[in-house]
Amino acid sequence: MLFDTHAHLNFNAYKKDCEEVIKRTLDNKIWMINIGSQYETSQRAIEIAEKYKEGIYAAIGLHPIHLSEGIFKTRIDEEEIAFETREENFDYEKYKELAKSPKVVAIGEIGLDYYYRPKTKIKLEQFKERQKEAFLKQIELAKELKLPIIFHCRMAHSDLISILNTEYNIQNNNLGGTIHCFTGNWEEAKKYLKMGFYLGFNGIIFKMNLEEVIEKTPLDKILIETDCPYLTPPPMEGRNEPLYVKYVAEKIAKIKKINYEEVEEQTAKNAKALFGI
Repeated sequence: MLFDTHAHLNFNAYKKDCEEVIKRTLDNKIWMINIGSQYETSQRAIEIAEKYKEGIYAAIGLHPIHLSEGIFKTRIDEEEIAFETREENFDYEKYKELAKSPKVVAIGEIGLDYYYRPKTKIKLEQFKERQKEAFLKQIELAKELKLPIIFHCRMAHSDLISILNTEYNIQNNNLGGTIHCFTGNWEEAKKYLKMGFYLGFNGIIFKMNLEEVIEKTPLDKILIETDCPYLTPPPMEGRNEPLYVKYVAEKIAKIKKINYEEVEEQTAKNAKALFGI
């Protein structure tokens, strides 16, 4: 079996055919975790997962891109939700209540994102501080609930590593987790691996040169994902979906010069171990 550890079937992109996508995914022996990006999509991820006995799970969290709070104009993503995107403050108790569902297996995706950011120095520092503040609160929630973390990090590896190492000292808190859509270099990868985290790879590996990282990362520390509806891997085009995670597994097998079946088996094993499934 394959395990897509980062999907977004809870997003608007699947509003019309979510059940059809799920059916063909499960029929092909692929399991998945739908990841929340804010309260509504976290709630939707749970609603979807609770319809199925096995094969579909949920993660809940507030993505850093939704934390601008008037500092600058938030980019609206029509693929994400069926209603108007809005800025959100992290509400600890509301998310804790969501986590009561047995289908919730992680807190995420949470972290830092400096891709869309304000241009002035003062506003940039405010933006970064706001992300850090919400991030640490969500780490605390994961700690309280004893759930692993799905980290989002874009153009912010230095700050994320610093926070985890110095301000939170995650190594002493026994929190498992994965660095979703890893795009850093090998030196950064080594630091995450030393902390005990997994590295998640998806269709971005067809666009960026991550061969050194994939080659050197032990297979028992790799997770595969789609991040669908985004990052569609070749030879497919258009909207991504969990079924296409097989192309990521094939690429990893080719880079590591091992059998596809070995990647399939070990990454699924890794996912089940991390998320307690």
